[in-house]
Amino acid sequence: MRAAIEEAKKAAALGEVPIGAVIVRNGEIVGRGYNLRETEKDPTLHAEMIAIRQASAKLGGWRLIGCTLYVTLEPCPMCAGAIVQSRVEQVVYGARDPKAGCAGSLMNLLGDDRFNHQVPVHSGVLAEECGQMLKDFFRGLRKKKGPIQDEA
Repeated sequence: MRAAIEEAKKAAALGEVPIGAVIVRNGEIVGRGYNLRETEKDPTLHAEMIAIRQASAKLGGWRLIGCTLYVTLEPCPMCAGAIVQSRVEQVVYGARDPKAGCAGSLMNLLGDDRFNHQVPVHSGVLAEECGQMLKDFFRGLRKKKGPIQDEA
């Protein structure tokens, strides 16, 4: 999780929401990612998606068998879907996401037995540190811009 936190700090340095992810197989990091949505103007560039793409390229296939994904924030629906589709074996996350979390908060797409692959989830790892990064980031934005509004 410490490596995922380091990735999140890279996002924060760019003014991105500080979320980071790493994928580990046999004790080696095979994929890294941090949010780049704002920088690249691409809604799919979440930390998990970038880490999955990098791990797939490094391992030479889309099935991430034997891999664990560590991410600082509970995966959203898009990322949870990609995690299931890529056959990641387990997910470890830090902070819960009560507004978009799909690994137990709003729903658990990763454990839904209607899919052909389920992913065990371990939540709350370094949750306070992961959550504090997000709180500090959004507090800073509010100070700069006033209340944050979703662009619809």
